[in-house]
Amino acid sequence: MLYAERYHDISCGHRVCGHDGKCAHLHGHNYRIHFVCESPELDRLGRVIDFSVIKERLCAWVEERWDHRFLLWEDDPLAGQLARIERTLVLLPFNPTAENMARYLVEVIGPDVLIGTAARLVRVTVEETAKCSATYAAS
Repeated sequence: MLYAERYHDISCGHRVCGHDGKCAHLHGHNYRIHFVCESPELDRLGRVIDFSVIKERLCAWVEERWDHRFLLWEDDPLAGQLARIERTLVLLPFNPTAENMARYLVEVIGPDVLIGTAARLVRVTVEETAKCSATYAAS
């Protein structure tokens, strides 16, 4: 299998509902998100996927929907109150941990935005800091 990887940086806030430490509070990160695409064969130019396609589809998706937004689980008890005052709130179907963000990008977003390409999004790493990251790989 052949792989192509590109990363994209975004800044956004979140809160991890149910966390027993600092992450239970409203806070934010400068995230770095690594996208890894695979293909069983190269295109006619010898590529898994053009890096600009990763940028236009995957990087643009997170830029438009998560960058400079506040990510919150739709089941978070604060969701209703924050929705009334925060215009940049994005309600998610999962608790916004780095692990869940990575899985969502691989399982839900990748298949949707890469339609029409031979490549498949197979791994995403979400870095919250230079020291802390989580990776989800498709099975």
